[in-house]
Amino acid sequence: MPMSDYMREIRARVGSRVLEIPSVCVLAFDEQERVVLVRHAETGRWTTPGGAVEPYERPADAAVREMWEETGLHVELLGVLGVYGGPEFTTTYRNGDLVSFLMTVFLARRIGGTLRPDGEETLETRAFGRAELRDLPMSAWVPRVLENAYEQREPPFFDPPSWRPTG
Repeated sequence: MPMSDYMREIRARVGSRVLEIPSVCVLAFDEQERVVLVRHAETGRWTTPGGAVEPYERPADAAVREMWEETGLHVELLGVLGVYGGPEFTTTYRNGDLVSFLMTVFLARRIGGTLRPDGEETLETRAFGRAELRDLPMSAWVPRVLENAYEQREPPFFDPPSWRPTG
């Protein structure tokens, strides 16, 4: 789905300045350990299904909704793989809007639906094996999230803090 009415209203007030946006992404693996990715219409790059958490929406609901909207798949969430943010989790859209994502990454399994792009946000949908991921044009943060998912860290992976008190 394109920009929500909520985000359109915020952008009318702040312009293109950076916005920190709570977001979700969903990693759904099949029996052959292939992960479902989407080719995003805005960038042409492959990325994980996901998007912004709308006001008052639960992150888990946003994850299931985004997966359905972008891929046509209905998923069951199995857990949180990690929470990410930082410089590599930013995007500048063609219209100049700058977004920094605070991203909750969910692991999921398909329970229904048919894999298909929405034709608006996603141009293609496909399941990729781990070896196929190396040569894909992807958003900068995607390889890191996928590598952590394949490593199956327990408890969920979190970036170690880089902030230190002065003195």
